[in-house]
Amino acid sequence: MCVRHCVLIAIVFSAIGLGPIPASGEVGEPPLQLDAVVTEALVRNPEIQAARHRWQAARERAPQAASLDDPEFKVELFNYPNRLYPDASANTIFGLSQRFPYPGKRGLKESLAVKEAEMAAALLRAKERDVATQAKTAYYEVFLAHKAIEVHHRQIDLLKEFFEIANARFRAGKGAQVDVLKSSVELSKLSNELPILEQQRETAKARLNLFLGRAPQSPLGMPVEPAGPGRTGTWPTFDELHRMAMQNRPELRVLDFEITRAQTATALAQKQLYPDFNVSIERYQNFDTRDGFGGGVTMSLPFSFWTRPKYEARLREAASNVDSARATLQALQNQILFEVKDLLAKIEASEKMVALYKTTVLPQALQTLESARIGYQTGKAEFLTLLDAERAIKDFQLAYYRVLTETEQRTAELERAVGADLR
Repeated sequence: MCVRHCVLIAIVFSAIGLGPIPASGEVGEPPLQLDAVVTEALVRNPEIQAARHRWQAARERAPQAASLDDPEFKVELFNYPNRLYPDASANTIFGLSQRFPYPGKRGLKESLAVKEAEMAAALLRAKERDVATQAKTAYYEVFLAHKAIEVHHRQIDLLKEFFEIANARFRAGKGAQVDVLKSSVELSKLSNELPILEQQRETAKARLNLFLGRAPQSPLGMPVEPAGPGRTGTWPTFDELHRMAMQNRPELRVLDFEITRAQTATALAQKQLYPDFNVSIERYQNFDTRDGFGGGVTMSLPFSFWTRPKYEARLREAASNVDSARATLQALQNQILFEVKDLLAKIEASEKMVALYKTTVLPQALQTLESARIGYQTGKAEFLTLLDAERAIKDFQLAYYRVLTETEQRTAELERAVGADLR
């Protein structure tokens, strides 16, 4: 019996190992704070940097749009002889000309450029919100991956304890050898799960590093566990959240600017029906006669019957762009209304589940596990009952952390939907 006992112990511990439980985070790394993650993402994320450069580029278009076209300088030689001497020509004309658009056109072009810059600024804010939400979501994925490994190691410790109990009963002649083997099999199954859990943790960390603008293998500390429901009192009402979204959502500001821009483009299209002017001044140098000065004004004719259809089509295009922007704005407002309602309902349901797991399900599962342990030690319960209680506590703990993670992730999505922080 002693030999069989030693063989069983060797089987179990060769399957699970006797080394210490590895830490969930990198050694020496401080705890990973959510606020620090979001701040770093807003500073270092390449997508935000690209959006910021697009906004800075858009700001430089307004001075260009408000400027006049380049003046033109000309030299004309008349009756030019075969010899390459300009002063030997019969007439030489030096001219300088400048094109002046119809009053109001340059101002409208500048307004268009300003609106495009404002749209780029709003798109920058929208990108910041997107990246912050993605960073928060990735942060809680890392948190969940760490917790899954912690639960895994706790279950291994628990099964080691069960093995010792089963082994002690077997040596005392009160238990069956099959109980010891069952515990060994359960430990082996848990050991096989660990590489998958570690791979999931590394993938989650690489994804978070992506949003932080870091290399995928950069070290990260252990995320801090969220406080869970009740940390800030009750949520704002649906109407309050809807008003916040209408006031703060950057995408709505983009479409507001787009409508204004389209209206400005319509006004500019109407102005294009008015002529532009080209003013010139010239100096004449004549051979064997008096020199002199001259000047002239030329005018475009956009209202000619063979070019007018082009400008009328531009007017219709601008009017259609206004209608399109308004319809897109209405569609986005409806979508935001749905997002806020949907996310608020999901968060409230998730918070109830978190509270239920924390106050009822997990305490009852622990009580069941302890009762099964005592019952097996006293011979009043089977080992299978103990294993079922162990599996249940594992499943409930993982479910609790999943629901807690989903609650925080949906909160981040709600903050993006309303365009403001809610904590």
